[in-house]
Amino acid sequence: MKRIQETCPMWVFLLLALIIGFHITGGLEARADVKPRLAILPFFVERGEETGRGVICPICKGIYRRGKILPSSPNTLLRLLPNKMEAIGTFKILPPEKVEEALSHWEKRLLEEKPITLSLQVGKELNADFIFIGFLFRFEERIGSHIGAEKPASVGFDIHLFRLRDGVEVWKGKFDETQRPLSENLLKIGSFFRRKASWLTAEELTSVGLDEMFRRFPGPKELEELP
Repeated sequence: MKRIQETCPMWVFLLLALIIGFHITGGLEARADVKPRLAILPFFVERGEETGRGVICPICKGIYRRGKILPSSPNTLLRLLPNKMEAIGTFKILPPEKVEEALSHWEKRLLEEKPITLSLQVGKELNADFIFIGFLFRFEERIGSHIGAEKPASVGFDIHLFRLRDGVEVWKGKFDETQRPLSENLLKIGSFFRRKASWLTAEELTSVGLDEMFRRFPGPKELEELP
């Protein structure tokens, strides 16, 4: 050791110490910044039976009014949801193409028959930590313009977040609304202005609904500790 010190200038030792320290610190920070992996599945479309009860959510058994579901609406939700979650920053969201690839190994009929069991299985195959399972019950477009609607937009859906290490549902959100004028409910003046004080399209109403749904979304530590 003495010979090495005699032949190597002091600045070499300082440089080595800085490099080693940088790698140790960087490694610790990288581990601290690791986010749980989230898989977002395409929304299941629930049309329900032709009864007066409405449409029932397979998970929480909530009842929604039946309505039309535009063919493109599941894709609309699947586009909006990751953007909202990215803004929150809680998860590392798995690429949609990986989710689609995992789903391609299962028959659509089986997924629709056992949406919870098989969705959890898909999430485990993706090595995800959490998975969103969503159900769409109604997606009716506005007829008219933002200043006057002959028929308002009407949307109904819910989302369930499962922790995959134990299969526990740790969060759920519900949105079920047909837009109404302020004159019909003065108690909702806050939501009226959050809706830009205008008649929204179904996509805009969905976006507002997601924002309201995630306003009190739990943090990573709480999601891990919830029973």
